[in-house]
Amino acid sequence: MFSLCVCVCVFLQSSEYSGYLGSSSRTSSRANSVCGSPVVSNFTGSSLASTISGATLTSLGGTSSRRGSGDTSISADTEASIREIKDSLLEMEEKYRKAMVSNAQLDNEKTNMMYEVDTLKDSLMELEEMLFETRRELEEKCKDLEREKHAHSILQFQFNELKETLKQSEELLTEIRQLRLKQDGYFREISDLQETIEWKNKKIGALERQKEFSDAIRNERDELRDEVVQLKDILKKHGIVLGPDLATNGETGEEVGKADQNSQTASAEIRDGSSILEIRLRKLVDERENLIEQVKRLKGQLEQKKQKNGIEDVSSPEGDVLENGADSNIMDIQRDANRQVNDLRFKLVKSEQEVTAHEQNVTRLEGQVTRYKAASENAEKVEDELKAEKRKLQRELRSALDKIEELESSNSHLSKRLEKMKSGRATATTP
Repeated sequence: MFSLCVCVCVFLQSSEYSGYLGSSSRTSSRANSVCGSPVVSNFTGSSLASTISGATLTSLGGTSSRRGSGDTSISADTEASIREIKDSLLEMEEKYRKAMVSNAQLDNEKTNMMYEVDTLKDSLMELEEMLFETRRELEEKCKDLEREKHAHSILQFQFNELKETLKQSEELLTEIRQLRLKQDGYFREISDLQETIEWKNKKIGALERQKEFSDAIRNERDELRDEVVQLKDILKKHGIVLGPDLATNGETGEEVGKADQNSQTASAEIRDGSSILEIRLRKLVDERENLIEQVKRLKGQLEQKKQKNGIEDVSSPEGDVLENGADSNIMDIQRDANRQVNDLRFKLVKSEQEVTAHEQNVTRLEGQVTRYKAASENAEKVEDELKAEKRKLQRELRSALDKIEELESSNSHLSKRLEKMKSGRATATTP
């Protein structure tokens, strides 16, 4: 009987243990219903123990009742063994209940871990998608940056060209300023030449008037000379002899020497320019006055001779008449003045043509400078915009790289956590 009870207990323990090991998959599926309520597990264990103990006692009681009262000594031992079996059964039930509770807790932890793993997988997929999208945006930004760099290089080249053009335009402006200074000098020279021409014209008019006056004086002088010659002839006929110191024009020898000296000084002063005609006119006026005085003196002498002795033949040497080269000198001066006027007019026309050409060049260069300045300002504006766009793209690139690094770090952290959870799950499933 004792051996039978021991066999039953061993069978129950082995069946419970095999059921515990074999039904781990089933208990994992119904963990919330079975393991969530320890009262139900206690009730199940106690009912099973009472059923087994009742059946055992019934079988034992029936057997003992059949055998009779002769086995009283054996029944006492059997009851002791039954009590031991009950104690061991209670211990086994307690162990079973604890195992079921721990299994339910592990199953709950497994479910939570699986849920967390699924959540981490979803977040990992989202992070991977975000990483892919960020990389795609990074590639686009890099391409945009390359395009902007290419455009910036082109604009930089254009800016350098415009800068060089602006430098050339500044040099042209400097040349223009120099040309304007030269032009102002030409204008001043032209105005001076015009004033000189006006002065020459006035001088020519004055010379022409002086020439007319000198022609009148010369004609009067010639008439006076003719009258002097006639008077000399009359004096010769009356026998009046003039002194050797008296020339035919009524001047003494000293006066003739002075006249020669005056003619030399006059010829020297002719080279001076503007005072030539004045000196000659003064000389002609002096000569005219001398001739008039000589005529008066001769007439007075003739009247005296007529009153005294009558008419006598007078022989006197005729002095050489001083020749005056006023006409030829005036013509030379007029020709020189006309030649200077023509030269000045030619220079004036030439300078006006040069001034017109310089003005056209200045207008053209000013237009080029205006265009170059506008192009340079536009290029500077475009360069500033490109620099601002470049800085913006660089900031976006840095933010994208920071975001990528952050996502990679979070991805690595989640991967490590997932590996840690997998290793914990593997250690939990191993017996």
